[in-house]
Amino acid sequence: MACCNEYMNAIPLQQNQRAQQIHQTLADLNTSSADIEASALISIDGLLIDAVMPQGMDEDRIGAMSAALLSLGERTARELGRGRLERVLVQGEHGYVIMTAAGEEAVLTVLTKAEVKLGLAFLDIKRAAQALGRIV
Repeated sequence: MACCNEYMNAIPLQQNQRAQQIHQTLADLNTSSADIEASALISIDGLLIDAVMPQGMDEDRIGAMSAALLSLGERTARELGRGRLERVLVQGEHGYVIMTAAGEEAVLTVLTKAEVKLGLAFLDIKRAAQALGRIV
């Protein structure tokens, strides 16, 4: 039975390490540029996995909207013959919302300032999404 107890004790440790890796990847993304204000990893069902966001942002609402927009973007790209979806970009008066797949089961959503250098942000987001995809 010692074998089984060791295995059962290892599962929470692995989940905790995974959660720490996810959080660290999001935190690193946020600090990669002063123009990145927040980031969140959301399941394709719209449930928040983790987020690094300022106080006052409704994480549940961001999760639900991100999953819906990414799903709609994927369908639009497919139906209109644009190939595989790279990202969904929403430009507002005060900045951007950038969403991209992070593996098959999650969406990375990033909020930026209006003056962000999009090329650099896209590169940082792509790297983070790839890293998160390997974790989840």
